[in-house]
Amino acid sequence: MHKGSFRFVVVLSVPLALAAALVSATYHLPLRDPDGVAGPTYVRLPLILLIAFLADVLPRTFWVARSGNRSVTHLPATFVAVVRKRWPWEHVAFALVGLGAWYLTYAAFRNLKSFVPFVNRQLWDDTLGALDRALWLGHDPATVLHALLGTGWAAHFMSLVYLVWIVFVPVSLVMALVWSRNVTGGAWYVTAIAVDWVLGVAIYFAVPTLGPIYARPEMFQGLADTAVTDLQGVMIAERLDVLANPFATEAVQSIAAFASLHVGIMVTACLIAELLGMHRLVRIGLWLFLFLTVLSTVYLGWHYFVDAIGGVALGVAGVWIAAIGTGNHVCGRPKHVTEPDTHHEMSYAASRNRLRRLA
Repeated sequence: MHKGSFRFVVVLSVPLALAAALVSATYHLPLRDPDGVAGPTYVRLPLILLIAFLADVLPRTFWVARSGNRSVTHLPATFVAVVRKRWPWEHVAFALVGLGAWYLTYAAFRNLKSFVPFVNRQLWDDTLGALDRALWLGHDPATVLHALLGTGWAAHFMSLVYLVWIVFVPVSLVMALVWSRNVTGGAWYVTAIAVDWVLGVAIYFAVPTLGPIYARPEMFQGLADTAVTDLQGVMIAERLDVLANPFATEAVQSIAAFASLHVGIMVTACLIAELLGMHRLVRIGLWLFLFLTVLSTVYLGWHYFVDAIGGVALGVAGVWIAAIGTGNHVCGRPKHVTEPDTHHEMSYAASRNRLRRLA
């Protein structure tokens, strides 16, 4: 495998998609577009890519035009110059291949996750709950957090953290595929997230769980109503619909607790940021958000504390496996990649000066 390449994630995505198709055929279950309620994939994905592309080139177009004292009539020429500089064919191919491999992995992951209750009906919630109480000296972690932080403003804050995480994942993938020109780091990060999904869904089949909010809802009745409260209601309703008749609904079943992919993906993001030598404030912000993610998922009942421990191990494994798959390792150990990709990265000042001359 080569740095800056999506060969490994492509190799990963195809067998995962085949596994989803095989389970679908074996258990007579439908394959669904996991986000089909937001519109068909062939419309939604190009639209997302177009918005990200415009968000990348339009601000630069206006900045270059303004810096060069160009009039509005020069904007089209400046736009073309910016596009040519920012989007050579190599990066167009990079973004498209990465997006395609990412979505195939994601769609297969979501469908396989939906199939878990049909394949393995055993639930491990009692065991994980007992492990939590053993680790917390006889107490439930969520109950301790409720007593420590309260059940009013803290519930709203934790709900916000959870919702921000939902936004963070697609935005970070867009940054890696579209906005960044560090193809080595971008390919490594996207591949690591895909590995997280593969590891996560394998664990879901081995250790099916619902999570504290569904296994012991009485523990969370005192929390203030938040957007997460509504989301939790929607998810259990979708699970019941899928279990009753998977062909009568377009929804996919999305409930699984162990291991926590919320924690796992954040661990992956933190480690990649460290290994790429990103700005200190970015790295501090990511580690802080990881801490808040662990708190929020346990506080709101999405996960057991042991799910977070499993998520840490999963996130570390994702970075390590992706390092090997993308060539970012030395003797099997992930290495720091702080040097720029010389064929893709230039200083912004140099790029701007060249764009001025072109415009």
